[in-house]
Amino acid sequence: MLMKDGMNSRLLLDCAKSCILASSPVFRRQQFLIRCVEGSIDHPPHSRDMQALRSIEVDSESVIRAITPALDPTRHKGQAGNIAVIGGCREYTGAPYFAAISALKIGADLSHVFCTKNAAPVIKSYSPELIVHPVLEESYSVGEENKRSITSKVLAEVDKWMERFNCLVVGPGLGRDPFLLDCVSELVRHARQSNIPIVIDGDGLFLVTNNLDLVRGYPLAVLTPNVNEYKRLVQKVLSSEVNDVDAPKQLLSLAKKIGGVTILRKGNSDLVSDGDTVKSVSIYGSPRRCGGQGDILSGSVAVFLSWARQRMLAADSNSNLSCKNPTVLGCVAGSAILRKAASLAFLKKKRSTVTGDIIECLGQSLEDISPAS
Repeated sequence: MLMKDGMNSRLLLDCAKSCILASSPVFRRQQFLIRCVEGSIDHPPHSRDMQALRSIEVDSESVIRAITPALDPTRHKGQAGNIAVIGGCREYTGAPYFAAISALKIGADLSHVFCTKNAAPVIKSYSPELIVHPVLEESYSVGEENKRSITSKVLAEVDKWMERFNCLVVGPGLGRDPFLLDCVSELVRHARQSNIPIVIDGDGLFLVTNNLDLVRGYPLAVLTPNVNEYKRLVQKVLSSEVNDVDAPKQLLSLAKKIGGVTILRKGNSDLVSDGDTVKSVSIYGSPRRCGGQGDILSGSVAVFLSWARQRMLAADSNSNLSCKNPTVLGCVAGSAILRKAASLAFLKKKRSTVTGDIIECLGQSLEDISPAS
C-alpha cells in the first residue's frame, strides 16, 4: 500500500513538473523553434517569393555605370545636377539636410533646401555647402486673413528658382502643419506644370496619400514609401491590405492605379514599379536600421533620376539598358548605392553606425562601381 502511494506521489510530482515546464517561456520558445525547423525542412518558407524576386532582380551596377555622367572639364556648374529639397520645420531639421547633402555627395553640383524660417539657421549650421531658403510658413505664424497673400509669396519665391532644378525632393522633415501642406501642394502642382521630376518621401507621402490627384498620371513622380507608408497607400488606392505573398504584382497594380507614377517600395528587397514593369534590388546593406536612411535614398534617387533623364534625352544616347524609364533607373541606382554605402559604413562602425557615417561612404560606393578617372 505504501509502495503504491509512493508511486502515485512520484507520478503526481512528474506531472506537476511537466505542467510547470510546459508553461515556462523557455520551453515554449524551444517548442516554437523545433516547429520552425521542422516546417522549414518540409516547406521552405517564402521559397516562391524568393524565386519571384530573383526573376526580377536587376543588374543595378550596370544601371549605375550607364547613367553616371563622366567628369568633363568643359562642363559648367549645375550641369551635373541641381536638386531642391522641400522640407524642414521647427521639429525636423535633420531629414532635409540628409537628403540635400546626400545629393551633393553622390555628385550633384548644387543642392537647395526650402524650409521654414526658424528651421533655416539650424540647417545652415550643418553645412555651408547647402543653399538654404527660409521661405515656408506654418499656421502658428500666419493669420487667417493673410494666408492667401503669404501662399502667393511662397510660390513666387520658389517659382523664380524652379526652372533651374533638375529634380525636387518633397517631404523630408516637412511636418504636417495644414497651412504648410497647402503651400507645398501648390508647389507640387507648379513643378508638375514645369515638367520637373518629383521624388516624394516622408511627410510628402502623407500629403499625397490624402490627395492622390497631386501626382496621379504624372510619369515623372516617384514615391518612396516605407512599410507603414506603403500600407496606407495600398489601403487608400486598392482598398485592400498589403500582400507580401505576391508583392511584385500588387506593386504593379498600385503604380498603374495611380496613373503610372513610379513607386519604390522599401524593404528587405527594394521593389520598383512604374505600372509597366517591376524591378528588384536585393544587394545586402546593413542590419543597422538607424533613422535617416530614407532621406539619403530620396536625395540619391533625385540625382540618379536627373542623370538618367539627361542620358535618355541625349541625342547620341546608345544605352543598351532594357529599361528606358529614367524614374525606374533612378530608383534602382539610388537603392543600390544606399545599400552599398550602408554596408561599408557598418563594416567600419558596427552598432554605432549613424546616418552621417553612411553619407560619408556614398562617394566611395559610387567610385567602386563607376570610377571617376
